[in-house]
Amino acid sequence: MGLFDDDFYSTKVSRRREQKVSKQRSVPRGWSARSRRLRLSTLQISALCSLFSAVVAVLLFSLVTGQLSHEQGAQPAFIQNVTPSSGDPYDRIIKAAAAVRPAVVSIINHKEESAKNTLDESALGSGVIYKKNDDKAFIITNNHVISGAGKLEIVTVDGETRKAELVGADKVSDLAVLSIDAAGINTIAKLGDSSKLQLGETVIAIGNPLGLGDTLTSGIVSYTNRTIPVSLNQDGVYDWEQEVIQTDAAINEGNSGGALVDLNGRVIGINTMKISDTGVEGLGFAIPANHVIKIAEELVLKGKIARSYLGVYSMDLNNPYVPLAEDQRKALKLPSSVKEGVVVLDVVGPAKEAGLKLNDVITKFNGQTIDSTLSLRKYLYNETRVGDPLAITFYRGGVEKEVTITLEEKPGE
Repeated sequence: MGLFDDDFYSTKVSRRREQKVSKQRSVPRGWSARSRRLRLSTLQISALCSLFSAVVAVLLFSLVTGQLSHEQGAQPAFIQNVTPSSGDPYDRIIKAAAAVRPAVVSIINHKEESAKNTLDESALGSGVIYKKNDDKAFIITNNHVISGAGKLEIVTVDGETRKAELVGADKVSDLAVLSIDAAGINTIAKLGDSSKLQLGETVIAIGNPLGLGDTLTSGIVSYTNRTIPVSLNQDGVYDWEQEVIQTDAAINEGNSGGALVDLNGRVIGINTMKISDTGVEGLGFAIPANHVIKIAEELVLKGKIARSYLGVYSMDLNNPYVPLAEDQRKALKLPSSVKEGVVVLDVVGPAKEAGLKLNDVITKFNGQTIDSTLSLRKYLYNETRVGDPLAITFYRGGVEKEVTITLEEKPGE
């Protein structure tokens, strides 16, 4: 049978009926000629379809094999100079992880001394061995991992537990340094240059999430230098800003203090936090290595970070979350031109000695505008040193005043 049923071409007489009629009686000349033309047309279509199918099959075969017939005038389509695959495409991740894993430890913070010595009274975290001398190895971790520690222990990648000592900690940067006996410690993590990170660069996170030590996750650098607000006192008021690397590598509870590693096997950040909320995924953050190493070295040298201290407890004049009531603002008697500043709530130390009082409104440090408690703290920590003089411009009872004080060292927290 042809490609189509012959009835498609004749609505009057089927082929089967036509064959019967041709045997039984003669057919008029016109009808016979028409029938022959129809049969010839069907045969032609069948032949053309067969030829077309054969040509398509040859062309497809030639494309697959890359060898078109020279007689047809086609040129061979070869990809030149292709080097065969050298193996696993994730080989760099495997090598980077292997280089850093032995330097990443699990940290157990026994918050209370207990005869049972169980993890029920403990907090878990991670740390990175970054330095070693003759008798000690030093570990970087987060301050919140070791906060309130009664006893500290670390667990190496091969399962060995060792006692750890706190060298120094800094609440503002959320970094701390521990020390352990250096015997048997053979791998030290290399810290990379976090300023050279690129958006989309592949990174891996190594740590101790939920107590599942020696865990590896991977992702990309989602943002190279993100600034996020934090509450140093955990009171819900954002009074500091942390510069961090944003990544979508999975970071969970216990990953804090662990390593964020590039594909060269260098630690480019210390994992510190994640945003955990309904409908939120892939928002993890790490403290950049360039910032980490400066803090860590000072902690090893001094046991703390020396920061300037003013001694002012304050609130923002223009706080959108806790705005001043209209009667409170009127009591300050500020000129209408003063829209922003810091209202003094209490004073101690240098501020008290300089004569600052309740309801004074600070507007400038050394001529630079201070519009919030955050900007006040950032100026003190980033622009001044202990012992520096500081010129403070403020309003009292609607009158602008200025006083110069000598900054002292911030007491330990």
